[in-house]
Amino acid sequence: MNPPRCLRPLFSLLVLLAGAAAAGAATTAPSLVVVISVDQLRADYLERFAPYFSDDGFNRLAREGLTFADSHYRHSLTKTGPGHAVMLTGVHANIHGIIANEWLLRTWPALEQVNCVEDRDSPLVGAAPITVRSPGGVLEAKTGRSPRHLLASTVGDQLKLRYGPAAKVFGVADKDRAAILMTGKLADGAYWTESGRVVTSTFYRAELPTYFTAFNAEQRVEQCFGREWTRLLDPKIYEAVQGPDDAEGEASEAGLTRTFPKRIDGGQKTIGKDFYEAYDHTPWDNELVADMARELIVNEKLGQADGAPDLLAVGFSQTDKVGHGYGPDSHEIMDAIVRLDRTIADLLKFIDGKVGLKNCTIVLTADHGVAPLPERIQAMSRDVATGRVKGADIDQQVFAALDAKFGALSGGERWAARDGLGYHLNPAALAQKQLAPEALENAVREAVLQHPAVAAAYTRTRLADPAPLNRVGEAMRLSYFPPRSPDVMTVLKPYFIDRATPGTTHGTPYDYDNHVPLLWFGVGVKPGVRTERVGIDDLAPTLAHILGVPEPPLAEGRVLF
Repeated sequence: MNPPRCLRPLFSLLVLLAGAAAAGAATTAPSLVVVISVDQLRADYLERFAPYFSDDGFNRLAREGLTFADSHYRHSLTKTGPGHAVMLTGVHANIHGIIANEWLLRTWPALEQVNCVEDRDSPLVGAAPITVRSPGGVLEAKTGRSPRHLLASTVGDQLKLRYGPAAKVFGVADKDRAAILMTGKLADGAYWTESGRVVTSTFYRAELPTYFTAFNAEQRVEQCFGREWTRLLDPKIYEAVQGPDDAEGEASEAGLTRTFPKRIDGGQKTIGKDFYEAYDHTPWDNELVADMARELIVNEKLGQADGAPDLLAVGFSQTDKVGHGYGPDSHEIMDAIVRLDRTIADLLKFIDGKVGLKNCTIVLTADHGVAPLPERIQAMSRDVATGRVKGADIDQQVFAALDAKFGALSGGERWAARDGLGYHLNPAALAQKQLAPEALENAVREAVLQHPAVAAAYTRTRLADPAPLNRVGEAMRLSYFPPRSPDVMTVLKPYFIDRATPGTTHGTPYDYDNHVPLLWFGVGVKPGVRTERVGIDDLAPTLAHILGVPEPPLAEGRVLF
C-alpha cells in the first residue's frame, strides 16, 4: 500500500537513509579478518624486543593499530588448548569445555587420556602413509582430529550462519589444536602440520586440496635437514638484552645444543622423528605456516570475493617449543620473536597485495605466556622462592597422608589418579572405606596443601558452591568444567613449575602466564593505546561487532570498541 501523499517525501527520505545505512554497513565490514595467535608470546616481549623489529611487523601493528597494553586471560590453567578456545568463543573452559591440552576420561577403573581435539571418527587426511625421499621410513597417522570437544560457538561459526558458503572460514597452524579451536565447528577447513606435512581430517574433507598436495610434494621441511640455525642479529645484542647464551636450566632437546649455532638434524644422520621435532623448534616452522596461509588466501580467494567477509586464523607455534626449552630470557626466544616479526611483516605485505590491508582487520594475540627458568631466578637472588615440582613427589605425600588418615587400601586399589596437578577420586576407594566424596576431597586437599610448592587447592564441592572465592579461586572456577575436571585442583606458588626436567612451562593464573598482547589493526579500528585491564574473552564479541554478525551466543566478554 502506498503512503499518503503528504507523507511521501518523508517516506522517500527514510528509504534513502536506510539504503545509505545499509551501504555504509557493507563498506565498513572488512573483506578479510586475520586472527594471528603466537603461541607463548608474553606481552613484555613486544616491548623488550621492539628496537630490533622491522618497521612492518609487530611495530606496524602497534604504530598504526590499537594496542591493549593490559590484556590478560582470566582463567587459571593457562594452557594452549584452553587459550585458543577462549579467543573466538568469548568464554572459558567452564563453558567451552576445553580444560587442558589433554585430560583423563573419568572411566574407572581404566582411565584413558584424551587430546582436546581428538576424534577417532575423523581420521587424519594427508598423513599416512607418506614416504619421504630421504631415509626415514613411512610416517604413521595419528588418531583423528576435530572440534567435537569444543562446546561453544566461535565468531567463524557466526559468520557461516549469517552468510553461508559466501563466507569462508579457515585455520592454519603448526599445532592441530590452534587451527581447529580458533575456527570452530562450521569452518571450511583447518590445516596443521604432522612430521613436515600439511594435514587435515575427514571432519573437514575426504582428501587434501590439490594445492596442499602439491605443497607437500615439494618437501620443504626435508630440505632443511642439516641446516644451521644462527642468530639473525649480532650476538652481542642478544647478550645485552637477554644475558649469556648458555644458561643453567635450559634444555637440549631433539639433538639441539643449548647454544648457537644449532644443526637441524635431530642428532641423527638420516631424516626421522627427531629431525621433525628439531625442525619444529626453528624459525622456519613459522615461515612454513605463513606459506600455508598464503596458499589459502590465493587458492580460496580469501577476502577477494564480494558479498561476505572471510576469516583466516593463523597459529604460529614454534615460539612455544623454543620457550619451553630455553625460557623467556634466552637468545633462542629473542631470535625466534625477531625472526617472526619479519615473517609477519612479509605476510602483511602479501595480504596487502592480494586483498589490500585497507580492506582487512588484523588481530594479534597469544594463548598464554611462560614462567622464567627457576635457575635464573635462583642466580639473581636466593631470597626468591622458586623450584621444579615432580607430580610423583606430590602423589607420594598425598597418598601417604590418606593411608595414615583412613588406613591403607586393599586389593591394589589407589586413592586417586593425578591429572596434571589435579586429582580424580577413585570410586572404588570411596566404596571400600565407605567415605563420602566430600570427605575424601577435603582430605586430598589438606594433604596437597602440605607440599611446600602448593599455594592453593580447590575441591569439586567448593568450586560448585556459588559463594565467592579469592582471585585465584575465581580464576580456577573459569578453568573448571564438572564432567571433565578433577575432583581436586591445585595451584602452585609463583615461580614454581611442574616440570622436573630442564626448560620451563606455563599453566598458572600469574601475570607471567596470563598477560599477553592484544593488537588490533585495520577496518573498524581506531589507532591508539588503551590501558584499562581487558580479557582475551573480549576479543570474540568485539570482532563479531566489527563483522556485523551476532556475537557467539555463549560469549561472556564485552565489546571493547
